[in-house]
Amino acid sequence: MEEVEKGVVKAGDALEKLRHIPYADLGVGKHDGHRPLRNGFSEVILCEGKDREHLLTIVNSLVQKGLNVFGTRASEEIGRLVGERFSPKADYDPVSRTFRIISREIAPLKGRLAIICAGTADLPVTEEAGRTAEYFGFESQRFYDVGVAGLHRLVSHLEELRQADCAVVVAGMEGALPSVVGGLISCPIVACPTSVGYGANLKGFTALLAMLNSCSEGIAVVNIDNGFGAACAAIRILRQITKTDH
Repeated sequence: MEEVEKGVVKAGDALEKLRHIPYADLGVGKHDGHRPLRNGFSEVILCEGKDREHLLTIVNSLVQKGLNVFGTRASEEIGRLVGERFSPKADYDPVSRTFRIISREIAPLKGRLAIICAGTADLPVTEEAGRTAEYFGFESQRFYDVGVAGLHRLVSHLEELRQADCAVVVAGMEGALPSVVGGLISCPIVACPTSVGYGANLKGFTALLAMLNSCSEGIAVVNIDNGFGAACAAIRILRQITKTDH
């Protein structure tokens, strides 16, 4: 509509583009192009479980429309294929298992996001959260390996953490870190349990239940290993803070 207003695009051409709203049927999937207008998030591709050719068909359709693309749970093989087909715009990160293809510049948004990681084994989920936040315009300050086994590591960053507008706390094992952080800082906290831990961790259920039973007030909790969801919850909070600031 901005292009029509500027006279860059004719009304008929704009109508052709708009006819795909609210979604475009790609045969192997239906791209929800209307989502950014409804809730501020563009559709993100969960790569896990998808047929390789179906996935590439979806990605190619979005790229042809000049849209940015973000994929989560992408294997190194998928990352390589996306990189080969959509270079130089494609970027794959093997730690977070995410890829992004940037066709349009991402506008930086206000809000100080802290992402706090209990242990090095939690890095994949932590980086998924960080890369998700960046894709939607929010830079984050990461605090790695500051779990409860050595609280002095966390306390050494306390002044920085108190400057955050929102914090994502990622932890496995017994999942105690969000409770500790919640007792030290006042900003909204989104806790994300990971499946990291020995047998009684129960693939993340122990950490999940610990976070749900936190003594620290008002901590929100997302699903196990869901760094993407944790970041999106934080983004919703940060957007509201930005509105209030204005």
